[in-house]
Amino acid sequence: MLLICGTIPDEDFPLTIGPVAFDEESLFLDGKALSCTQGTAALVGAACEVTAYLGTEAPRALLVGDRGTGKGSRSLYEYLIRNLPSLSPRVLVLHYMLPVMGLMKRVVESSERCPRKPVLVADAAAMYAAKAAGLAPRFDIFTPDHSEMAFLADPEASHPAYVSRHLFESDSAMIPELALAAHRHGGAAKMLVVKGATDYIVEDGRVVGCVSTPDIPALEAIGGTGDTITGMLGAFIHAGFGFREAANLAAKINRLSGLHAAATPFTKIRHIIAAIPAAIEECFPSNFVTQQGPDVGDLS
Repeated sequence: MLLICGTIPDEDFPLTIGPVAFDEESLFLDGKALSCTQGTAALVGAACEVTAYLGTEAPRALLVGDRGTGKGSRSLYEYLIRNLPSLSPRVLVLHYMLPVMGLMKRVVESSERCPRKPVLVADAAAMYAAKAAGLAPRFDIFTPDHSEMAFLADPEASHPAYVSRHLFESDSAMIPELALAAHRHGGAAKMLVVKGATDYIVEDGRVVGCVSTPDIPALEAIGGTGDTITGMLGAFIHAGFGFREAANLAAKINRLSGLHAAATPFTKIRHIIAAIPAAIEECFPSNFVTQQGPDVGDLS
């Protein structure tokens, strides 16, 4: 099972878990239609498109409404703490939720009681909680953007707002240095997929790959285009691809999706997501995926 967990900006949306689908306009979870905008919804939509193309099991989503009060986030944490061992997902993706260090620690401990420990992926506020709680090395993958790398590399920072370097310093030349520092200080997961104008793939503090083409500058202005990388990454790992192959594919296909959608700064994220199947097809035809499985090589 690929289980994606996070909050959506609708205070009235109850804690809901189930298979999710995307119809190029909206997400559907437990009979409820959700707007596919940036954030966790974009992440889930991208994962849906990958699983549909590959013919693998649709993602399951655990979503709840929260507009900053933290009530929904706490209910999500508590559900995971109680139920992860019985759910036993193969891949667990944690996204937007109030970053509560104590609750995140209990979620990780619960994941380690699963019959088979899931692949742990964190982005956004879930990543902040994991790093601040000293849990980063117990995660398999973090997916920061360039500006968040300074936070991961700062051993004293408990939140990006308190980083010793300016949060918005995002010079790509600094990524190798910051990645190594994050690894040495225990602020990085085993793999980092650093999202930006150039996407960096980092293993144990060392840059092992970069994806920079096609160059679609408009993607930087569209909210949710980092979330889509994380969703696709989780879906490819769930399908059996190795971490590095999944990271390369997610980064490359994200860019190609922008190309196929003729992205401008005004393009909606749902249009980028709807172009994912065409982008996957450009990387490898569907019969190749069926016959060859995950051995697709390095697409960087």
